[in-house]
Amino acid sequence: MRASALLSVELGRGGRSVVRELRSQAPMTMVPRRAAATSTDGTAVVHLVGSAATPVGGDLVDLRVHVGPGARLLLRGTAATVALPGQHAGRSRSTVHIEVAEGGTVEYLPEATVITARADHEAEMTISLGEGARARCRETLVLGRYGERSGLLTTTTHVVRGGTPLLRQRLDIGDERLTASSGYLAGARVLATETVVWNSDPVEPSSGQWWSLAPLAADGALATAVGDDAVIAERRLAEAVSHHPDAKELEVRSW
Repeated sequence: MRASALLSVELGRGGRSVVRELRSQAPMTMVPRRAAATSTDGTAVVHLVGSAATPVGGDLVDLRVHVGPGARLLLRGTAATVALPGQHAGRSRSTVHIEVAEGGTVEYLPEATVITARADHEAEMTISLGEGARARCRETLVLGRYGERSGLLTTTTHVVRGGTPLLRQRLDIGDERLTASSGYLAGARVLATETVVWNSDPVEPSSGQWWSLAPLAADGALATAVGDDAVIAERRLAEAVSHHPDAKELEVRSW
């Protein structure tokens, strides 16, 4: 299966962000929140809905997002993504490319991705920020369904702001030798991370029980947490983010 989706948000009259272009197809359907129910700060809210099983071996899924100058976008998932093996040999691949113009803001908060046994998936996320742009992007990875081993996953994240690389990270999951190492994920089944490029950065790294928040060298911060299940890992991730200087503004939105 090959599928692509495109979302463009611009700043409209009255300071409200509006969806200017939205094209999506199964299995990646985007549903904008009605204008009457838009957030009080003018943020455009769009839900990412999985309308078919994906990614399955051989699938190619691509999402492209553009946020214009001064515009604000909250793109949220509604259900977990489950990576599955295909009928024939072949790796599945998903790509997310987010571009935020000067002064714009994006919050990309999908639900967890479950890597089932025998799955072979590659995920790539690229975020390009203009001067003064802000981003908050989350990733929660569940290593196998209950009682099964994880399949294979390679995930890469690239964040660039004004031409300066902020984060280049790659993670390989499913290698038995790595999984057995206490220095890898310490036996945890769930890894949750959140990249935050906001108004301020932590001066020093901080950490607690199975979570950490570390400032990046050029700008931004990376929060990381592990746990035996997604609820615990995401609770620990929230604890990590709560130590960010902009924690109050970064609290999970309730609308």
